[in-house]
Amino acid sequence: MSAPTTHPLRAEWAKFTTLRPLWAAPLLAVALSAGITAAAQAAYGGSDTSLTEDPMEGLYYGLNFGQVAIACLGILLIGQEYASGTLATSLAAVPDRLRFYRAKLLLGAGLGLAVGLVTVGCQLAATAATTGLDLSAPGTARALAAGVLYHPLLLVLCLALTTVLRNQTAALGLLSPAVFLGTTVLAAVPGVREAARFLPDRAGQYALRLADAPGTHYGHTTGLLLMAAWTALAVLAGLRTLRRKDA
Repeated sequence: MSAPTTHPLRAEWAKFTTLRPLWAAPLLAVALSAGITAAAQAAYGGSDTSLTEDPMEGLYYGLNFGQVAIACLGILLIGQEYASGTLATSLAAVPDRLRFYRAKLLLGAGLGLAVGLVTVGCQLAATAATTGLDLSAPGTARALAAGVLYHPLLLVLCLALTTVLRNQTAALGLLSPAVFLGTTVLAAVPGVREAARFLPDRAGQYALRLADAPGTHYGHTTGLLLMAAWTALAVLAGLRTLRRKDA
């Protein structure tokens, strides 16, 4: 990695490690995802068939809560600069906006990947210790890999959309509820359900399952690719906004 890339990345790492809300968010994500999965498996794993018919339903049970912290981390990584007015200072230090944005994305993707690895590992351990999990079952390796990759994709998606919105409050008010509840509600509304399956988090979460869902017109791997495509579009939109708008 060349010096023009590493210098902004080091600066972003320094911001991350010195701002408490930033480094606390990934810890909260792991605690929520792994902790709630472990608690649910221990309490209901032996009696609630929804946690065992598709083992991944139980393994990723806590992700429904932990992903909110991941979304908030993506928002805060750039949103706090809009909120505090320090974006102009950051761009004065790194005038090349592509380099600045790339450093944000690299940090976000790296943090998301690390959180994904730790979270899925803890969820796997909790499931293995309670209901059990057959790692040789068809699709299990794919679902575990998708669970790891879901975290950086969601984080980068929220970071990029915050860049498009250029407002931390708006991003927190729109994206966090959408991830936690909004798309789930849309997926339950007749007439909207089919379209909602193609939203990024719904498509990404389908990749985490072993069982097929009736009415879903794509495969599990395609679901993750759809989420990656949404993320790529958001990244391009964020770069366009950053280049065209004043800090």
